Amino acid sequence: MHSSTLNNPANISEKHKLLGLDHLRALAITSVFLFHYQLFGHPDWVEKVGQFGWTGVDLFFVLSGFLISGQLFGTIAKGKVTSMREFFAKRFFRIIPPYLIVLILYITIPFLREREHLAPLWRYLTFTLNFGLDLHQTGTFTHAWSLCVEEQFYLILPLTFWLFNYFRAGKKAIYIIAALFIAGFVIRWLSWHYWVEPHISADNLGAIWNKFIYYPTYNRLDALLIGVSIAGIYTFYPHVKEGINKYGNVLMLTGIIILIAAYLICTPETSFNTTVWGFPLIALGYGIVVAAIVCPANVLYSLKSKVTSQLATLSYGIYLVHKLMIHLTQSLLVSTGINKDSNLMMMLCIISSIAGALVLRYAIEKPSLKLRDKVLLRWKRRRNPVLAEAL
Repeated sequence: MHSSTLNNPANISEKHKLLGLDHLRALAITSVFLFHYQLFGHPDWVEKVGQFGWTGVDLFFVLSGFLISGQLFGTIAKGKVTSMREFFAKRFFRIIPPYLIVLILYITIPFLREREHLAPLWRYLTFTLNFGLDLHQTGTFTHAWSLCVEEQFYLILPLTFWLFNYFRAGKKAIYIIAALFIAGFVIRWLSWHYWVEPHISADNLGAIWNKFIYYPTYNRLDALLIGVSIAGIYTFYPHVKEGINKYGNVLMLTGIIILIAAYLICTPETSFNTTVWGFPLIALGYGIVVAAIVCPANVLYSLKSKVTSQLATLSYGIYLVHKLMIHLTQSLLVSTGINKDSNLMMMLCIISSIAGALVLRYAIEKPSLKLRDKVLLRWKRRRNPVLAEAL
């Protein structure tokens, strides 16, 4: 293993995207699926296993923060200038086409909607669904809230990097990240005190808590900031990673223990402890696991698994269509006598969700990525006439 690969998060994600990190993507999408499956007919055991599944989104946030900022940090470390146009083009072709297709399905075929109401279209198109999202008013495609957080993150992060470079913040940027992390505690405490605590005995406490605590971006920065911090440390302080690499397995175990503690603190979910302490603790636990699993000495770093590899590849598609497919599958098959709460129905819903993700992958995602590569190549040719002649 070359030292450049060991010390550069971007290189790690490219060379081992089907290995260590794929196990975490598979864990994340499985957790989210189990949690959301509780909204439909389900076996009793799903409530016990899937209770903490809502944190799968936090794991996705940590991974996004680590991988996306790792690419930007890698560019800076090489002394190159980050191309905003290329950055946003890559994000656009990867995320937007599949998202728009699923949104169109929800809009044009009401039967596919898992609940009664869609939010106004502009909320989905501007990625602002997560602000003021009331589950009593909007019941369909609400899981797009996390995509809103990610898109807002993708917009702010490169602009922030550009400002850091412009003002030559250098290593002082770590203080800004720390300040944002601390601000998260204050904002969540204020959100709880002013918007949730007055309704603590209300029947719709869950919807209120989700609206003012769970969905807004300013309350969910912990996991993204943890991911960014790990990428920054591993890129600019390689000796730290070399030291951590020796204890990769112990570090991963530490992260798991922290997550167990977070589970105890976050039960029940809609509580003060979850609001103020739970989110950062979950982010820290998953962050430590990510920091450990990208170290070559970690037991999962080179562990191959076709199951987790395929789940990781399809994770975005599964996330987009799983509620739609669960609703469709149960609605169509219940007339055949299959119990909605049975394990058989759940297995069929899993199969249909994976099938839907496969269709999305090969009909939309892959063609979109090919188009992206053509666009990026055209831009490179325009910037480099010598390359254009060679090709």
